[in-house]
Amino acid sequence: MDNKDRIKIVREPKWINYSAAVQIIKELNDLKFYPKSSRMPNVLLVGDSNNGKTALIEKFISLNPAMFSKENNEMICPVIGVQAPPEPDERRFYNSILEQLLAPYKISEKLDARQIRVKNLLQRLEVKVLIIDEIHHVLAGAPTKQRKFLNVLKFLSNELKISLVCAGTKDAFNAIQTDPQLSNRFVPRVLKRWKFDNEYKRLLLSFESKLPLKEESHLIEDGYAQKILALSEGLIGEISKIIELSTIWALENNLEKITPDILNEIRYVPPSDRKKMIYKL
Repeated sequence: MDNKDRIKIVREPKWINYSAAVQIIKELNDLKFYPKSSRMPNVLLVGDSNNGKTALIEKFISLNPAMFSKENNEMICPVIGVQAPPEPDERRFYNSILEQLLAPYKISEKLDARQIRVKNLLQRLEVKVLIIDEIHHVLAGAPTKQRKFLNVLKFLSNELKISLVCAGTKDAFNAIQTDPQLSNRFVPRVLKRWKFDNEYKRLLLSFESKLPLKEESHLIEDGYAQKILALSEGLIGEISKIIELSTIWALENNLEKITPDILNEIRYVPPSDRKKMIYKL
């Protein structure tokens, strides 16, 4: 395998198991088996941008693919995930669900008819968990539109007796809190920024184990680990990017491990400094 192929491997998305993610995925998986009731449990996944929320959701969805039921010769889709529209809009939300399920729709279709079709489709597919990512987008609309959109979520949960998983930044909590009836049904789960501890070092070991380098880089050594943590500001997406850029630099310079000097060569800019660079122009 030449360096070009190895660089391609480095750039491919990778799932890294860590204790918080494993626990949350287990909790989400338990929702599938919760008995139907008038108050289904819901989860609100909150974290800073680029700290693993979407990757966690995508991993959970991949673990619960659609399948063909031999009993009734129908497709079953226990988990589906969509992204909240840029602003709270019922029609666009229903469209996202239909598109995710590869179900055609007409632009001219009335909203009531579309709502019924979405409800019937989710029911027929035996959906147990509906995931809405970027739920903080709800706050982009006027209060009236926010209430209508949240009412849609309540309607689907109540009518179908399914669990909702909403994910977003800290504003996601504020978005859900605008509806008291909905907010007290959600259990918040927070993906915190990483800190310098053994869990963080295990994370680095996991990343290093996936690198296509022939020599060990020893990323868990204090000098490496502390510098990566400081540059990334504790965000797992940034940690991943730093390691990716460092590995590519090493391969392009015919090295088989990440050295301390490489962290200075990749010209990585921490998240909080990116805006400062523009303002200084």
